[in-house]
Amino acid sequence: MEGRKISRRNFMAGTAAAGAAMAAPKIFANVQGSDTIKIGIVGCGGRGTGAVGNAVASTKGVQLIAMGDLFEDRLKGSQNTLKGAIKDAYQVGNRSFVGFDNYKHVMAEDIDYVIIATPPGVRAPILEEAVANNKHVFMEKPVATDARGIRRTIAASKESEAKGLSIV
Repeated sequence: MEGRKISRRNFMAGTAAAGAAMAAPKIFANVQGSDTIKIGIVGCGGRGTGAVGNAVASTKGVQLIAMGDLFEDRLKGSQNTLKGAIKDAYQVGNRSFVGFDNYKHVMAEDIDYVIIATPPGVRAPILEEAVANNKHVFMEKPVATDARGIRRTIAASKESEAKGLSIV
């Protein structure tokens, strides 16, 4: 390891991506009805992009269907990376969304589960939208930054259990 440096950002991106790959079997076990597992991503920075790559690599039949981010440059950068990295599994087409409501558009798509890789202050409403739209979820921690966000996350988690959805 001498002479090799790893930044905190690279370490966190790698561990988040590894977490998505490890979570995939649990989520995929709950997805029924098709040999294809369709995923969406909300938050297209380095962590989210890496998590998509790992999810696709974790098992056969995984396709990226929809992408959303607040910023167009983040979305485009992630698209460019993923088109080359996951090749045929990249099936986004015109299902990429930018703006404050991007997550609502992603959840409206025909996806089985969503990766939420946004800043923690906005994860609770995105989780609520995912559960309302019957999507399995992989999201990073911390799940929220304040008591209200934590309460919203707990309530959405209880609702997901009642619906038979997985949150990892």
